[in-house]
Amino acid sequence: MITDPIADCLTRIRNGCLAKKDIIYIQYSKLKTNIIKILLEQGFLVNYKFKQNKSSKSIKVYLKYIYPKKQSVIKYIKRISKPSLRKYSSSKNLPRVLNGLGIAIISTSKGIITDKLARNKKLGGEIICYVY
Repeated sequence: MITDPIADCLTRIRNGCLAKKDIIYIQYSKLKTNIIKILLEQGFLVNYKFKQNKSSKSIKVYLKYIYPKKQSVIKYIKRISKPSLRKYSSSKNLPRVLNGLGIAIISTSKGIITDKLARNKKLGGEIICYVY
């Protein structure tokens, strides 16, 4: 049993990048799918697909690299709000990751969005993770 599925998802992405894997598999949930969609829209991933087994559903994630040295596009990915210590922020106090070059993924009342979009819509919420 996994106590923090979001941290497990981010750790699988981080470990896949460090091991220079092209494809990783993550257990399916709507929240993880929304996080992966944001990473895809922001250019951190190549693609993702759903894979259905008899017993479970998973997400097949294609990681993105810069060639010829095969350096990962994701340099840093870290879970901020944990089950033991939740981190919330108002729209005025949302963090700027790497002075605007990175993104913070925020869980708001309107869904999972980036920090830039949350600032534009004037929404606060739980800070899920930082990525750059």
